[in-house]
Amino acid sequence: MKAMILAAGAGRRMRPLTDHIPKPLLPVAGEPLIDRHIRHLVAAGVEEVVINVSHLGEQIVQHCGDGSRWDIPIVYSSEEHGLETAGGIINALDLLGELPFLLVNGDVWTDYPFQKLLQGTRNIGDGAHLVFVDSPEQHSHGDFILSPDGQLSFRQPNAIGVTYAGMALMSRQFFAGVEPGKRPLRPLLDKAIEEGRLTGEHYGGEWVDVGTPERLEKLNQLISHRGD
Repeated sequence: MKAMILAAGAGRRMRPLTDHIPKPLLPVAGEPLIDRHIRHLVAAGVEEVVINVSHLGEQIVQHCGDGSRWDIPIVYSSEEHGLETAGGIINALDLLGELPFLLVNGDVWTDYPFQKLLQGTRNIGDGAHLVFVDSPEQHSHGDFILSPDGQLSFRQPNAIGVTYAGMALMSRQFFAGVEPGKRPLRPLLDKAIEEGRLTGEHYGGEWVDVGTPERLEKLNQLISHRGD
């Protein structure tokens, strides 16, 4: 099983912190966000990690290297200009191989047990399975409605949905027929819902979208206070 960490974003909302350091290298309790992901992916049984890089990407390559200090191979998918989520995945498909792969955003902090996603590899078909969380304050209405049996539907006006947590199990076939280039993931998710190829699960544990300096500071204060 391979995993992809999305690490190519410019981190504009994190400026000025990301003027000189890519967002996945920002530390929480002294540990870069990407290091925590790699540790947890290794613990879950992932056998290789693919990282896409663009903005200040050479720092990520230098920091993570070939993965030997985690005892896991790490390879890189370079993007001259950021290709957004779907574009970045499509650009890396040859590195990801034919089997389903685990996907995680490099700018989230969570205690989600990645091994849960690995358990669903046989049932994914040509679709994807996403992890959702309760909608945070900055995205209060959420993305979709998630039923108890894991089915997804579009959020109706004034309804409160769940928010995509930036973690998923995806099949290579999910991107079949989609042209390479800069493109977001959301239109592909919408199409997959219409075709019944997208499922999800709710996670009630710890999860933070470290999207602004204020959220990063708040998370660091929380972790420091409780002594993790």
